[in-house]
Amino acid sequence: MSGTVQNRLTAGVERAPQRAMLRAIGLTDDDLERPIIGIANTWVEAQPCNYHLREVAQRVKQGVRDAGGTPLEFNTVAVNDAMAMGHEGMKASLISREVIADSMELGAVGYQFDALVTIGGCDKTQPASVMAMARTNLPSIYLYGGSIPPGEWNGKQVTIQDVFEAAGAVSRGTMTVQQLRELECVACPTYGACGGMFTANTMSSAIEALGLTVPNCAAPVAPSELRMQIAYDTGRAVMKVLHSNTRPRDIMTRQAFENAISVVAAMGGSTNAVLHMLAFAYEAGVKLDLDDIERIGARVPELADLKPAGKYVMADVARIGGVPVVLKLLQDAGILHREARTVTGETIGDRLEGVSYPAGQDVVHNLSNPVRTTGGFAILRGNLAPDGAVLKTTGASRSEHRGPARVFDREEDAYHAIVAKKIVPGDVVIVRYEGPKGGPGMREMLAVTAAIVGQGMKDSVALITDGRFSGASHGFMIGHTSPEAMVGGPLALVKEGDTIHIDINRRTMTLEISNEEMEARRKSWRAPPPNYTRGVFAKYAKLVSSASKGAVCTVDGT
Repeated sequence: MSGTVQNRLTAGVERAPQRAMLRAIGLTDDDLERPIIGIANTWVEAQPCNYHLREVAQRVKQGVRDAGGTPLEFNTVAVNDAMAMGHEGMKASLISREVIADSMELGAVGYQFDALVTIGGCDKTQPASVMAMARTNLPSIYLYGGSIPPGEWNGKQVTIQDVFEAAGAVSRGTMTVQQLRELECVACPTYGACGGMFTANTMSSAIEALGLTVPNCAAPVAPSELRMQIAYDTGRAVMKVLHSNTRPRDIMTRQAFENAISVVAAMGGSTNAVLHMLAFAYEAGVKLDLDDIERIGARVPELADLKPAGKYVMADVARIGGVPVVLKLLQDAGILHREARTVTGETIGDRLEGVSYPAGQDVVHNLSNPVRTTGGFAILRGNLAPDGAVLKTTGASRSEHRGPARVFDREEDAYHAIVAKKIVPGDVVIVRYEGPKGGPGMREMLAVTAAIVGQGMKDSVALITDGRFSGASHGFMIGHTSPEAMVGGPLALVKEGDTIHIDINRRTMTLEISNEEMEARRKSWRAPPPNYTRGVFAKYAKLVSSASKGAVCTVDGT
């Protein structure tokens, strides 16, 4: 096999200096004659989602060697959303998506690898991996590190979501500090990404549906021999990808995107998938917008009964057959594009041969008995969000809300008001200047949404922000409001006590003031000073586009 690829880094007389450098790290003549495969890892020790990826990478590399390649591993930064939640560190999360993709792109170009395996675990390492694959368009394959098994507390399955919501319950007085500590100590029993259908598992499912992984890559838990076998199989598979010269953009077609969005909707996935799908499409050169995402998602029944709004976690999906079960149901419903290609050569439909619906379980419902008749997202517009805002319909218990605005210019201020019981049923909490440019970094607000849930106001309070939400958030929570406040979007013009009307059925979000008053406020508005004036945060704020376009960095920031 090694003779079928012209090694870009090591072949020819002119590459003698590069071969000399590689001999210094122990490569032999045989190693240097093989294709050089970059293993882009996102291992860090500071969090559980990616903690085990060094061991995962070793299995990938063994698969590469056994299939005739020479693997060379390199690493990137990784920021963990759960650990960054509720403080300044969350501003680093979405920014890290761009930095990780940049790092992988730089590594791929700088070392002129013949092919890539990208390995992700936590929320932003996964979309960053796919963005880098699309940018470089090298023969590539993606590998997910797997999710954490659930913890157990008082006889029920628990995840990190329960800990965030318990903090709100303590402030309400319905849970003691000792009970919180007991829960804290068992919620995350080992390594792996957060266990519910939060952002990590949403994206792993979407990427499998895109066709960029080996079969059944998304669901098996991190601490398992099956996960290690998937890693080994991925290493072997990248050599097949290389020799067939299959490129990511060959796979990332419009049909593949529709399949991925359908799976996200069917599994009740995170609103962060909206940002990441738009970013994928931008990097792959595929036309996709917010209206496409809503239209595709609206036709899909929600089939998986998963946290944050449901009962089960990704380990339960693995137990009943993984994401292929959901794909098969979508195929049976006539929703799936079964002819869409996968990176390993077969079609999505080919992969589903032999997959059947498992009886005697209610983790994934059948088509005649869905969890909800429609899944996905509602894209709201109106005078508060001319360019759109996103509501996860899975978490919404009602279709309409009208109430007074309670306005906060920082996430922390909103959180403190909630735990101090200054927010009451009927209120519309506004958290602004937290968008891509404003934060910068578009912070997730699980601390805020969990506090609302913990205070017992999930069904009576609405939240609107130009920031975003964790996949663990649920309730009447509207994010990605565009244009954002920092660029003078209408959210910047809301005043304390203004009446806001939200109508999901009409897909509208309205500030109930006259056009004349809106224009007067617009003329008097002045942008606040930026939170950062140098370094990566300032650079990102200059370059990042609107959330309605995926919050990708562009040359002119539009």
